[in-house]
Amino acid sequence: MKIIVIGATHAGTFATQQILTEHPDYNVTVYERNDNLSFLSCGIALWVGNNVSDPNKMFYSSPDALAQLGATMRMEHNVTAIDPDAKTIAATNLVTGEQVTDHYDKLVFTPGSAPVIPPIPGIQSERVFLCKNWTDAKKLHDNAQSINSVVVIGAGYIGAELAEQYALSGKKVTLVDAFDRVLAKNFDRDITDRIEALYTKHGTVLALGQKVTSFTTAADQITVITDQAAYTADIAVLAVGFRPRTELLQNQVDMLANGAVITDAYMQSSRPEIFAAGDSAAVHYNPTGQDDYIPLATNAVRQGILIGKNIAAPTERYLGTQASSAVALFDMTLAASGLTAAGAAARGITVDSVTIEQNYRPEFMLTTTPVTASLTWDPTTHQVLGGAFYSAHDVSMSANMISMAIQTKMTIETLSMVDTFFQPNFDQPINWVNAVAMAALEKAKQAEPAI
Repeated sequence: MKIIVIGATHAGTFATQQILTEHPDYNVTVYERNDNLSFLSCGIALWVGNNVSDPNKMFYSSPDALAQLGATMRMEHNVTAIDPDAKTIAATNLVTGEQVTDHYDKLVFTPGSAPVIPPIPGIQSERVFLCKNWTDAKKLHDNAQSINSVVVIGAGYIGAELAEQYALSGKKVTLVDAFDRVLAKNFDRDITDRIEALYTKHGTVLALGQKVTSFTTAADQITVITDQAAYTADIAVLAVGFRPRTELLQNQVDMLANGAVITDAYMQSSRPEIFAAGDSAAVHYNPTGQDDYIPLATNAVRQGILIGKNIAAPTERYLGTQASSAVALFDMTLAASGLTAAGAAARGITVDSVTIEQNYRPEFMLTTTPVTASLTWDPTTHQVLGGAFYSAHDVSMSANMISMAIQTKMTIETLSMVDTFFQPNFDQPINWVNAVAMAALEKAKQAEPAI
């Protein structure tokens, strides 16, 4: 069978590995526009802050590794057209300019995403940097040594991490976002208020609730102009989000409104011979039961593996995602899975929520520290829909526990009594996850109508 893989960041790399592991006799050709693959871009901010031992270790595979499995690698080849009826693709060799035509029996469409670059006057300045791939990473790392100030535009995970690393490196930092909170799509205000205080403590100017309207570049600085103020720095970094890179399949397969390819549970598009995964594809978001666009490496890896398992025939179903994630900022851990209260409201979903705070381990220990835990649930079914955690203690794995609760459709009653161990070095007799579920159950009981 002839397989063509378009794009090899995470989904394409894992799909290729899995296909050739299960079907070593298949003819697999990989087309990738870059000269590298499998770059872990989530480590860019850490590298900018000199917290990476070796940047070469930010790659977990290579063209040679896939070739050794049996893949034909077409690196630095840009696919320019797909003809689903003829089952052919056209590509350009970016080194030689040669035009290539190839055919497939099945197509693995994993080109990933592109950074959102709004059509704002002055945005093409050489002092505006992106934070997406290996090339962007090298530029940001190299100039971090010489700059004294930076405006980071976008306060999602990428922008938040970059702003933190620049601040810890002694740079003058301004963090701009159109939302009125840092990490507004990831956490509710009871957590974002606390992390915003830490940004301010470390000298970061928070320009929240402001939209960038233009950029003005001088000889050695750039001014970011918003609808409320102007901020001048040595560079600006644009981190306002990503869009699926799916133009090649436009009007050829079913897509979400933003262009993400919709797949079935076996990663097949509306044309079954075309598989899609990663940042170019939609995911099934379990907290809502709907298709959604959530570009995360964890989603890409699982979807890529499933393509390999299902390439010959539908075999293993996609379990969906809870969009679990975590980030460390200013020595604090923030972790979440599923819906926040704000996220539910934005989607028109009715939820209830509760937040508690308790020390992570008993007060008789020489040291302890508080954990803030939040939980959201369906007020009718009591099904767990999301949870979030914040602490100086490493509470990141708690998000995985909430993820399991959502995936298995656990109720707050069940979560409150799930068996969790107690040992004074690690937690309380009632673990904070059980405790926040108990608080949810108590709130739910109070909301019940009197008989």
